[in-house]
Amino acid sequence: MNKSHHPKKRIPEWAEISRITSFEGILNVATYLGSVYGPKRLAVIAAEDGSTLKSVDAVRVRGIAESILIGDKNKITKVCQKEKIPVKEYTIIDQPDNKKAAMDAVKLIREGKADFLMKGLVQTATVIKAALDKEKGLRTDHLLSHVTVFEAEGFDRLMLMSDAGINIEPEIDEKRQIIENAISIANALGIDQPKVALLAAVETISEKMKTAVDDASLAKMGERGQIKGAVIDGPLALDDAISMEVAQAKGFKSPVAGKTDIFIVDDIDVGNVFYKMLVYFARAKVAGIVAGAKVPIVVPSRADTHEIKLYSIAVGAIIAHQIKLPS
Repeated sequence: MNKSHHPKKRIPEWAEISRITSFEGILNVATYLGSVYGPKRLAVIAAEDGSTLKSVDAVRVRGIAESILIGDKNKITKVCQKEKIPVKEYTIIDQPDNKKAAMDAVKLIREGKADFLMKGLVQTATVIKAALDKEKGLRTDHLLSHVTVFEAEGFDRLMLMSDAGINIEPEIDEKRQIIENAISIANALGIDQPKVALLAAVETISEKMKTAVDDASLAKMGERGQIKGAVIDGPLALDDAISMEVAQAKGFKSPVAGKTDIFIVDDIDVGNVFYKMLVYFARAKVAGIVAGAKVPIVVPSRADTHEIKLYSIAVGAIIAHQIKLPS
């Protein structure tokens, strides 16, 4: 595994506790790490956004992260005043051009002045382009992909889903890397050997369904150790992945059925719908992280709530701590 994109698997001392099972647990762990090792430094791109700044200030108060705000200084100051956020607590870099602001944030990472990134009022594509710059970016040898962490009512654990926001129609090797990125985030949250469901419309393999064929190949890659650190099965319909009873009723046996930790979708359309179903229908708690770069990148939607942004920063901070600490 490339050390630059996979967080260290274990943090000393507290790492032997059980997996983090809720966002309350994520906030508690991120706060604890900040109190022991010091808050992480977050570079916020185009920070002139109320819900973003409220989230940034919430993690400052908790001691999770200290933020450098990059964007239009006058607008940032006005938003802080409106939201009653103490401007004096922040370093502000005045850069109203979003593309330049993204590059400034990446430069802070490269110079060791920040530990992870967050986007504010800027397109995700602008942030990703800066991160992928061949000369000045945060490239690794790995694909970048979006990973959603979610907590749904009626389940006793956190689960993950990928990819909802970056890769449009990934080919099989890109899917392999998407799976590996999701595994790395699961590991960072204390989920060892996560169970990965490769989602399709059916459980059977048909040459007419490319998704099912890809899923079967990826499952075999996991079985043979080409994808390490997880139990992988597919193709699986969503109901099989969620419910062992459903799988049994279908006469279908799987080590993942009813126990899924990570759901892998075939393309961005399915991933985006999955994400928005979680938020708007299931009312699930969610967080979003881009994995695969040298540091975690927090990329909330502009429509995401203060709460979603808060949880996303906390997940990013936990990963950032694990990148820096010795194994």
